[in-house]
Amino acid sequence: MDLMYISQNTVKIILLLGLPSLIVSMVIGVLISVFQAVTQISDASLSFVPKVIIVSIFIVISLPWIGDNVEAYTLELWDIILTFGRQ
Repeated sequence: MDLMYISQNTVKIILLLGLPSLIVSMVIGVLISVFQAVTQISDASLSFVPKVIIVSIFIVISLPWIGDNVEAYTLELWDIILTFGRQ
């Protein structure tokens, strides 16, 4: 185990935890954009407020999963620290 392994796993966990919220935000943005194009409503808050609310709800719902992944990764990092400390 070296620094590259730790760096790669850190990037993987960041992407794993961040991408679902980003995907939800993008899908909601596309749906709202289509709605605005169809109805010709061009209010800026119409695209911002629903995204914030829906992504916040999604994060709250997925928080146990996020916490489990962060906990597992933290424990893995502590094991790596202990391994390096013994050498």
